[in-house]
Amino acid sequence: MLAAAVGLPRQQVNYHLRAPERHGLVELAERRKGNVTEPAAGCSGGGPRPGQAPDRLPARWLLALAARLVRDVGDLITAARANKKLATFAMDGRVRFASAAGRGAFTSELMQAVTSLVAKYHDAQAEGGREHHFVVAIHPGVTGIKET
Repeated sequence: MLAAAVGLPRQQVNYHLRAPERHGLVELAERRKGNVTEPAAGCSGGGPRPGQAPDRLPARWLLALAARLVRDVGDLITAARANKKLATFAMDGRVRFASAAGRGAFTSELMQAVTSLVAKYHDAQAEGGREHHFVVAIHPGVTGIKET
């Protein structure tokens, strides 16, 4: 169905979905065998869901957040009128920690700073206010991949 919707051959769409599937960003819901569509074996029910994970440290939690970010921003872009600017902000950076303890202290301070900013600016009763979502992530650098 996806191949027909985007106007590409089924094999090409399947090829491009394999990488995000390996990383848990998409999940096969059904499999066609001849003229029969059957549930795919081994479906996990979607994996981690942002808002439901008690532990913020696992890499799968980060993937779930990234997937939600891609989905939400994609929906915003699709829904926006031509040339309409969206109220978005992104920040990218690098930090090299001397130790795991330093990394732990950094993430603790980062969480405190973000929590403080949210407490300062969040107004649940603001008339005409608009909710914004944010994601703050930190992960080890990927070695062996050249940046372009």
